[in-house]
Amino acid sequence: MILETFENQFPDRDYEIEITCPEFTAVCPKTGQPDFATVVITYVPDLACIELKSLKLYLVDYRNRGIFYEHSINTILNDLVGACQPRSMTVVGKFTPRGGISSKITASHKASKS
Repeated sequence: MILETFENQFPDRDYEIEITCPEFTAVCPKTGQPDFATVVITYVPDLACIELKSLKLYLVDYRNRGIFYEHSINTILNDLVGACQPRSMTVVGKFTPRGGISSKITASHKASKS
């Protein structure tokens, strides 16, 4: 799935964008059961911003993917950073309880200063 971007209209300013996807779904590769989460993406854009429709289609593509919580959140971070090269980005997955245990996975990126 291609993640599309558009030009940041305010590249000289640091500002934060927060995107919430309350219906993230993937499949546990061990049990085959569905995993549900709210995924929150927070980033400070540099030259490009993430286009929301392509992000939605990208995240929906996880519905049939067998992937562990940690792997999904880190993969989402890697793919988004690769697409828009933000100044900083954090992806948080708040997974619903399964067997009485809930998990929160946080992965972060900070661009190196050039």
